[in-house]
Amino acid sequence: MSYEIVSLPAYRAVGLKWEGTFSEIVPNLKNIIKQMEQRSQELQYKINPDIQLGLSYHVIPNGFAHYSVFEVSEQQEIPDGMIEIKVPEMTYVKTTHNKREDITKTYTALHEWLIKSDYTAYRKAGVDYYDPDLPIKHEHYPVDRDPNDPHFDIYIPLMKK
Repeated sequence: MSYEIVSLPAYRAVGLKWEGTFSEIVPNLKNIIKQMEQRSQELQYKINPDIQLGLSYHVIPNGFAHYSVFEVSEQQEIPDGMIEIKVPEMTYVKTTHNKREDITKTYTALHEWLIKSDYTAYRKAGVDYYDPDLPIKHEHYPVDRDPNDPHFDIYIPLMKK
């Protein structure tokens, strides 16, 4: 696997939010992601219409909050039932999860790389996280991916140790 340190500018995203435990991922989270795919045409001001974002924050015990969103311009109004999230400018480690690979292995290798690096996972002050290793995970999915065997880029916010 290859790892790259990248900085991404701040951005605004709009879409659907799901909160739940790991045992509720199937089918609940998958349904939210599918709903967002189906409702994406409601967002007229997508910055990159070919990339659906999955922003996960491990802020609840045994689970996480997940935002299934698209990056949008300031012109975009928030459609009924959707939410807005603003992501600040950050430095990330970027890697790619490929088709036919085990996602657990991808994240384990990423965590092992992080331990050996000059970085640690970013944690926002005042927020309780329930994943001690990778509390924030941003996944960038091509909209034409195979939902049963997806490939996507992973971005983990970082800060220097």
